[in-house]
Amino acid sequence: MIYPIVVYGSSVLRQVAKDIPADHPNLKALISDMFDTMYKSDGMGLAAPQIGKSLRLFVVDATSLADEDPALADFKKAFINPRLELLGEDTEVMNEGCLSLPKIREEVKRLNRVRISYYDENFNFIEEEYEGLKARVIQHEYDHLDGILFIDRINPLRKKLLKGKLSDITKCNVDVPYKIKVLK
Repeated sequence: MIYPIVVYGSSVLRQVAKDIPADHPNLKALISDMFDTMYKSDGMGLAAPQIGKSLRLFVVDATSLADEDPALADFKKAFINPRLELLGEDTEVMNEGCLSLPKIREEVKRLNRVRISYYDENFNFIEEEYEGLKARVIQHEYDHLDGILFIDRINPLRKKLLKGKLSDITKCNVDVPYKIKVLK
């Protein structure tokens, strides 16, 4: 099932998502649907709030960038009930976009290393450390689980300049190749 992407202006994007119990019904189907939705929307990551579900779950697949960065060749995962720890002080500024903020791209400063503990799709507990683009993608998606959007991490003046575009998004007045909706 392909879900429409929930866009800016939707209250679910500003909520702290809830943990998922191990016996959550149809969890594997939900994860599969999230990957399908992400691919259909040409994304690299997708968090459950972006499909209208306030659950601590996100999926990533950056394998398409393996030609540029071989470390991404196996970076396709589901993260259930993740807990993130930011490591070190090294930061990098990179351009980011988001399916829930279509047609907006901004420079975002993030830490280069993270440690994350989570459950995989079989509810096996995993702890891993990531750096570089993997760490960035994880931080971006993890933010969604805490009700944070990447525009919350940019200069306030830049965000103010986006007011018109953000208003258009809340009205679904933006041309994208995937279905979008606003949930109040």
